[in-house]
Amino acid sequence: MQNIRLALWGLLLLPSTLWLAIEPQIFSADSYFALRGFLVQYSGIIAMAAMSVAMILALRPRWPEKWLGGLDKMYRLHKWLGITGLVAAIIHWLWAQGTKWAVGWGWLERPQRGPRPIPDTLIEQTFNAWRGFAEGVGEWVFYAAALLIVLALLKRFPYRLFFKTHRLLAVAYLALAFHAVVLTKFSYWTTPLGLIMAALIAYGSWAAVIVLLRRVAVDRQVKGSIAALHYFPDIRVLEAEIAIPQGWPGHKAGQFAFATSDTAEGAHPYTIASAWNPAAPRIRFVVKELGDHTQRLRQTLKVGQEVKIEGPYGCFTFDDSCPRQIWVGGGIGITPFIARMQHLAASRPDQRQEIDLFHTTADYDAEAIARLSQDAEAAGIRLHVLVDGRDGRLNGDRIRQLVPGWREASIWFCGPAGFGQALRQDFADHGLAVKRRFHQELFAMR
Repeated sequence: MQNIRLALWGLLLLPSTLWLAIEPQIFSADSYFALRGFLVQYSGIIAMAAMSVAMILALRPRWPEKWLGGLDKMYRLHKWLGITGLVAAIIHWLWAQGTKWAVGWGWLERPQRGPRPIPDTLIEQTFNAWRGFAEGVGEWVFYAAALLIVLALLKRFPYRLFFKTHRLLAVAYLALAFHAVVLTKFSYWTTPLGLIMAALIAYGSWAAVIVLLRRVAVDRQVKGSIAALHYFPDIRVLEAEIAIPQGWPGHKAGQFAFATSDTAEGAHPYTIASAWNPAAPRIRFVVKELGDHTQRLRQTLKVGQEVKIEGPYGCFTFDDSCPRQIWVGGGIGITPFIARMQHLAASRPDQRQEIDLFHTTADYDAEAIARLSQDAEAAGIRLHVLVDGRDGRLNGDRIRQLVPGWREASIWFCGPAGFGQALRQDFADHGLAVKRRFHQELFAMR
């Protein structure tokens, strides 16, 4: 999370600093309209910088994933950049459009201006000729983009509709890029700020085209087929085993992949619940019936059906040098730990860490718990199963009581975000260096 904050603030501070370096006159602005001229430009630059980086991250690039801590963290940054871009765009719109309304209502009096000087270059003359059109495009596309971003943030908005409407933001971005290029102060383009903004808008526009062509991460996609399906009715979980004849690069336990079984629904992320064995190239997903899409999978998936798998992604891979680890899997958050246990059982490392796995769940299925117990025994891991209605809720005190050596441990958590944050704060209050030792997967992709 710390790197997400650093990236977000860095992306805001860099263009802000460069803008202030070329527009220090803002501090001596002597009228509302003079101030407006500065702030329309500044808010537009911040909005486009945030939206450009958000569009680039939509390509799921590899290069920032490790530094940000995984694609799940990168999507969190994507979300906050979208919110930042929306807020900056609203401020930009208020300064630009609100002033025009205030003049029309008689609240403000527009100062008298002489004719605009004729620019020296043909490019600037062309931009000036397009100003009116670019302003109109920007205003109406802003309304559409704002609506699409708000819909994307609504958890109750069905995923299948989110998948279809969210792609329209790529069209909106291209229109806003045109708006920004034409209406940004022409003198900016020869400054460091202009060069950075030109690079961001060019990269963002290329990313938007890739999104519209549905070519995101095509080099990381392989075809497979459903080899087996098994349903656990008591916990409403579907287990799907996918045979991948060729092309899959392998994965580490704890990583996830995007699976597409219906092109109309698009790709959905699932944690991989199996270790990788090149001699038997299959991966397993364990899916909880939580939303409109997952509730239909039991009826729509069939053995032999072709699926497309993309990945692997994520840095929740249990890599540290602590002598002890504590794993906490809340509900369906148990899946990365299943994969890790299978990996440990198969690889049999010479020096094993002491590991305690806490699986807390509201629902209970005897068959699923029996299989979990077998995996834990094979991997040499102490398993603690807590059913909420029978054993009460898991908390930090309970973990510390059952794991006396917790101060030497790292904690790996996958489950409800609020539960994870509460545990993190609890252990921080008891002196654990949570920035280095508490690892939490942010699996909410919206």
